Amino acid sequence: MKLFVGLGNPGAKYAHNRHNIGFMALDRIAEDHGFSPWKSKFQGEISEGTLDGTKVLLLKPQTFMNNSGQSVGEAMRFYKLTPADVTVLHDELDLAPGKARVKQGGGHAGHNGLRSIHAHIGADYARVRLGIGHPGHKDAVAGYVLRDFPKADEAWLDDLMRGISDGAAQLAKGDGGKFMNAVALRTAPPRSSTSAGGKDKLAKEAKPEAEPAKPEDARSPLERLVDKFR
Repeated sequence: MKLFVGLGNPGAKYAHNRHNIGFMALDRIAEDHGFSPWKSKFQGEISEGTLDGTKVLLLKPQTFMNNSGQSVGEAMRFYKLTPADVTVLHDELDLAPGKARVKQGGGHAGHNGLRSIHAHIGADYARVRLGIGHPGHKDAVAGYVLRDFPKADEAWLDDLMRGISDGAAQLAKGDGGKFMNAVALRTAPPRSSTSAGGKDKLAKEAKPEAEPAKPEDARSPLERLVDKFR
């Protein structure tokens, strides 16, 4: 079994905050892949399902962000999981909005949710860092992460959520590369250098138009010779 943990704060007040992007990602996975209805357990909300044959438990801690590790530790102990079975999806200030990165282990970089998880299970778990951008000054961070995503962000946010859902099975298998490819196909789809219409236009521009044919000269050789001396 794999444990996917989404970080956020409980309650409708925080539902659309930037800090809750981890909750949003799990909600999309559960909806798209037919997971069980959410229920309360392990000081959080859980939903169960399978992703391409891998059993996965989704967990949204309801302890508030700063105590997320309590919920994660409880779920791990119940299912006898190790940190290697855990992937945490969380907001990342140091990535541009809409960007995502997979990371194995490492520090918590001051993120209070990760700090709490470190304290309860150690650092050897995987993370999916979901970029929300930085407000520009550290004193503005608290207010920034606890504000809702603006309407202008809805398009990239939806693309990112779809990409995470598309690649969820690969994430459960531990294939970060294929997971990131699935995300990229949604957030930065490859573009043809020219459309079909564009190619036709370029071909037309590259090929000069043929000169109009000259009318056939019906005069006799003698008449043409006489005309030269006129």
